[in-house]
Amino acid sequence: MNKFEKFRSEYPVFIYKSYAISETPDTVEISYDFSIEGLAEFRPSWSFPKPDNFSVSGDLTFERLAFSLGMAEAVSYWKATCSPEFKVMCGELTPEQISWWKKLWYLGLGEFFYVNGIAADCDTFVSISHSGKFLCTDSQERKLDGCLVPIGGGKDSALTLETLVSNGVKCRCYGINKRCSVTATVTAAGLPESNLITALRRFDRSLIPLNQAGYLNGHTPFSSIVAFSAEITAYLNGLKYVVLSNESSANESTVVGQEVNHQYSKSFEFERDFHEYEEKYLKTGVYYFSFLRPLAEFQIAKMFVSHSKYLPVFRSCNLGSKVSPDIWCGECPKCLFVCLILSPFLSLSELTHIFGKDMLNDSSMLDYFIELAGQSEHKPFECVGSIDEVNLAVSLAVRRLENAGDPLPLLFEEYKKRGLYHPETLDERNAACCGSYNSENLLPESFRAILTKEMERLL
Repeated sequence: MNKFEKFRSEYPVFIYKSYAISETPDTVEISYDFSIEGLAEFRPSWSFPKPDNFSVSGDLTFERLAFSLGMAEAVSYWKATCSPEFKVMCGELTPEQISWWKKLWYLGLGEFFYVNGIAADCDTFVSISHSGKFLCTDSQERKLDGCLVPIGGGKDSALTLETLVSNGVKCRCYGINKRCSVTATVTAAGLPESNLITALRRFDRSLIPLNQAGYLNGHTPFSSIVAFSAEITAYLNGLKYVVLSNESSANESTVVGQEVNHQYSKSFEFERDFHEYEEKYLKTGVYYFSFLRPLAEFQIAKMFVSHSKYLPVFRSCNLGSKVSPDIWCGECPKCLFVCLILSPFLSLSELTHIFGKDMLNDSSMLDYFIELAGQSEHKPFECVGSIDEVNLAVSLAVRRLENAGDPLPLLFEEYKKRGLYHPETLDERNAACCGSYNSENLLPESFRAILTKEMERLL
């Protein structure tokens, strides 16, 4: 019996017991109570800033938002034992909602199942039962206006914010827990720090000893937590749009030939599903979409470098985000990917200055490089671009260096040795990528016009 089967047998029930909403003069507090029967209790919580003289007391819409955020949070704790029954004792769930959550968890946990060698299927990996009931009054009528732009500190959200602000769009920014790169991005865009709304997420760290003791651990669909918490923030602050910065490259599977996507909750499939869930069940009036969805990572990188004021402050290293101030660790596949996708547009010395080391001459990065270039069975389990655009970026950088008579760094020499460099098709591939526009998107027409204008100007 493997761990998955053993833990499911020993701990057959996970319970979402309750959530509680309280208010201070400045914040709305939400606490959750989860348990794995016979093993552990988990009590994570959130704190959201709210406007003056505003209350969510008796607001059914906010009740639904708070409950739904708990459903997104719970999977991080459920995965320790993958209990076959997920018992929900609060909130409200229709059979259609249960199916929606099962799809999100199953596809969002694709990497978790793959890495842990778990043969799960969507129908049987968990059964969700429900016995909750709302007792509160109807929702408040809200007049919504303006945008909430979630900022992660990386190039994508910086490009979204810069483009919208420069086109006169009224923007507030959203971050989870305080990070230097998020604040620096906001100020680089010319906005006051007061434009940044920061929610405080308190993860229950009692899960960590369980992971250390051998209970199951791995990637969960964190971007779904971003989605629901951003929706709460927009609703509290009367903002009409939640404007994400997820790109079309996030739709590509991480494992070749399988439906295993590290970025599932950044994919268009999830974006569309969340949009429909909001309209049908949450009914806030907030419109959730990704501004950069029509673009690939390569296009975003090319547009981003034209805004040089962000080069000293942007960060998107998951390891580096765990220290303060944020850093590029220079040792992970995410750092290497960002370096590669920027390499056609910046000099080697500029790249070394940004990342703090010369990753392109670092032999320890070779395995990651091979994965990113599509020479292994899967890409790195990180938020990275597609295999095709990595190959395009590297090929353009190789050609630029060779045309200048400069020596190639170690990784680029390896690229040529493997026969991956095909200059005869390079101009055609470059033009096709720069001119591409993914029609699977939810951009309102006014935002589509802004993005199209910026593409024409910068690409």
